[in-house]
Amino acid sequence: MSKITSAILASALLLTSVFTASAQGNKAAIMARKQVPILCYHQIRDWRPKDSKVDKDYIIPPAAFKAHLKMLADSGYHTILPDQLYDYLTKGTALPSKPIMLTFDDTDLDQFEIARPEMKKYGFKGVFFIMTVSIGKVKHYMSSAQIKQLSDEGNVIASHTWNHSNFKKLSTAKDWEIQLDKPTKKLEEITGKPVKYFAFPFGVWSEQNLPQLHKRGFKLAFQLADKRDANDPLMTVRRILDSGYWTTKNLSNSIRHSF
Repeated sequence: MSKITSAILASALLLTSVFTASAQGNKAAIMARKQVPILCYHQIRDWRPKDSKVDKDYIIPPAAFKAHLKMLADSGYHTILPDQLYDYLTKGTALPSKPIMLTFDDTDLDQFEIARPEMKKYGFKGVFFIMTVSIGKVKHYMSSAQIKQLSDEGNVIASHTWNHSNFKKLSTAKDWEIQLDKPTKKLEEITGKPVKYFAFPFGVWSEQNLPQLHKRGFKLAFQLADKRDANDPLMTVRRILDSGYWTTKNLSNSIRHSF
């Protein structure tokens, strides 16, 4: 091997080593930053006799939802959006005092009819994770026009797959086309904006499938309360459910202790 070739190889190895160390350092820095409280909502409606005990964790009565948002506003919380969270995690960009993120899964119409006006009352913005299979087809889900209105009003529209499929079980090129590529295109057509964020249906994810999100340019992906993946913290951002059982005191305590 010539001296020139040896020098080239040595330089390449050094660059690879520096790049790897830098990448690991970035992950470590992200993991070291204080987590921002992120709340997750699904249905906002009164409980029905057929609702199970588990269902009621995911269904918050409108009166409770309104009381919880008032508590957040009265306590001085400021809502942030994913671009702000991404810059904070990756660059340490400053956030408002007492930052919090409000997220909504599954495209339910009550998010538009109840959450939207209540959020506007306090100047809050949120992130709406949309499953595209239901758009304009089922009466208790949002229409394309409503999704666009949310976006136009400064909220973020993000992906939640086509039909709420378990991310962990996706494996084929066709799966990714149906559950990621087509929904992204659909939402971008509706809003006229890029779709850069994703939430895992059921909060379920798998390490081996996370590269599929990177490949498609997603900047952050949101799970529920499980431990983050230290090797990919941007794709395993934590949230907690604002349970239908909780009082404002329960929520306040959970925000402080969960993050």
